[in-house]
Amino acid sequence: MAHQHLRSPLTITPLAKTTSSYSSLFLFRRRRSICSKMSADSPPLAHTIILPSQPGEPVPLVAGPGVTESDFRSAMECSLFKQWLKNMEGKKGILADESFSLKQVLFQGVDYFGKRVGFLKFKAEIIDKETGNEVPGIVFARGPAVAILILLESEGETYAVLTEQVRVPTGRLVLELPAGMLDDDKGDFVGTAVREVEEETGIQLNIGGMIELTAFLDSSTGSRVFPSPGGCDEEISIFLYRESISKEIIQQLQGKQTGLREHGELIKVHVIPYSNLWRATADAKVLMAIALYEMAKKEGLDNKSSAEIRRQ
Repeated sequence: MAHQHLRSPLTITPLAKTTSSYSSLFLFRRRRSICSKMSADSPPLAHTIILPSQPGEPVPLVAGPGVTESDFRSAMECSLFKQWLKNMEGKKGILADESFSLKQVLFQGVDYFGKRVGFLKFKAEIIDKETGNEVPGIVFARGPAVAILILLESEGETYAVLTEQVRVPTGRLVLELPAGMLDDDKGDFVGTAVREVEEETGIQLNIGGMIELTAFLDSSTGSRVFPSPGGCDEEISIFLYRESISKEIIQQLQGKQTGLREHGELIKVHVIPYSNLWRATADAKVLMAIALYEMAKKEGLDNKSSAEIRRQ
């Protein structure tokens, strides 16, 4: 693979905050296809939908305590919830073979990134028809994301680029791969990966040099990884980027302060030898990326472009 020269510190371009309309087969497509019932005079707020997989079983959507009417509507209409319903009804979805039934969805919380729903918390009541038992259905929805394993070769040694960030849910500072959530519904994984690297490290990547490691997974997986499927819908596409650079550039990157500070991103760049990467952090993205990269190398796949991978 031909290596491109690394360009040092960049002007950060903010991510676009566009929102695409989502055309669902089963939700809000036409008024006549939806049984609607809004509670105007007393709580809780409620709405009913009909799913193709269980046409005779209307599914109530209910607003939990503290969820306003505005939040309720945003939750029902956001891409996170629509994608979850689509997954439920998909070829490998929970409702696909009619072994399970969705009885109710209780919306418990909505967090916004600007005007867009960023995080959605809800509880789905799903019943196993054979046993009649309810299966665990608490969902923290945050949608798809990307992570990038950047390997820099210099004077015969390979280095990996990590970011140190404040991760309040863990109560710790965490070393991790440059990563980020998709900001819109267009599914631009490569573009998002490149922007996240620029924002978090100041490194400008050549899109043509990106290799999607998760594309090597069997197509039945959806070619993404689930870091915490027991409670979160997040699915991550992991990319690889390699480049030859000088030691001076590595020294410039080491300890660099980056991130969108106006958004509360306090990021420090770390460059460490790749040989020590597997033990340097507990970040699951790092460990998944190493496993995918090493297996791809073993099978001679690590020099293929993402387009070549998808043609196989």
